[in-house]
Amino acid sequence: MKNVFVKTFFFSTTQTTKKIVTGIAGGLARMSGGKEVEDVDFTLPGARKEPASFGGQDLVVAGIPVYAGRVPNLLLKYLRTLRGNGARAIAVAVYGNRHYDDALVEWKDILEEGGFKVIAAGAFIGEHSFSRILGAGRPDAQDMVQVEEFARRIYAKLSTQTLLECVSLAGDRSYRPYYQPKDKDGSPVSILKVVPKTSNDCIRCGLCVGLCPMGSIDEDDPSAITGICIKCCACIKYCPTGAKYFDDPNYLWHKQELEEAFTSPRREPEFFF
Repeated sequence: MKNVFVKTFFFSTTQTTKKIVTGIAGGLARMSGGKEVEDVDFTLPGARKEPASFGGQDLVVAGIPVYAGRVPNLLLKYLRTLRGNGARAIAVAVYGNRHYDDALVEWKDILEEGGFKVIAAGAFIGEHSFSRILGAGRPDAQDMVQVEEFARRIYAKLSTQTLLECVSLAGDRSYRPYYQPKDKDGSPVSILKVVPKTSNDCIRCGLCVGLCPMGSIDEDDPSAITGICIKCCACIKYCPTGAKYFDDPNYLWHKQELEEAFTSPRREPEFFF
């Protein structure tokens, strides 16, 4: 891995994807002589104003969270401006203990269409954005052991193979539809326009304004949602007073169903080389 620059590229509102991606990149950097890792975090709107560009000497650990079994649809326009220029990439998808469905193969396809050569891929588990019990506390210490092992196996591939084959993934490249919530009667419902509410406990600290990946929380009035909400729940999970919450019945039922159906068994990371 001489003359290789390890970089990250990730979207991570609640830090789960970031923890996985930076863990993999850090492991690769240590194994290759302690080179410094360059992080490219495109979580906030300002970071997505210009296309990200990489080069042939870059090894990019590229991570996205799984939303409804797919790459988040509101990121697709930006992600299709990526310029890999022959860089090697590790595709990483992080999901909340339900399933990653076609997200990983979709992410790999996006990276390859952007000019990357995907040499490895992994699906990891993080605490679900909707919940504090679905994938609670993950990635945890056990996951991070797997992160280190994944990095070790990538390093071995890079060190022993002169011609690196692109990784092969199973999956339907027509991509299944985004996972759709249902109401209590089992009928499909949409929660796309549901937004968090704000209680009187709000102290107007502005933390949620700076965390919103869509820039949709009004700076002067944090209770006002001025744009799209992707249900990342960063504003809820990081609010110091617990003032942010959802009260939509369909959202709450969907959250309850997910927790009842997928809290156990514990899913484990999957690697592809």
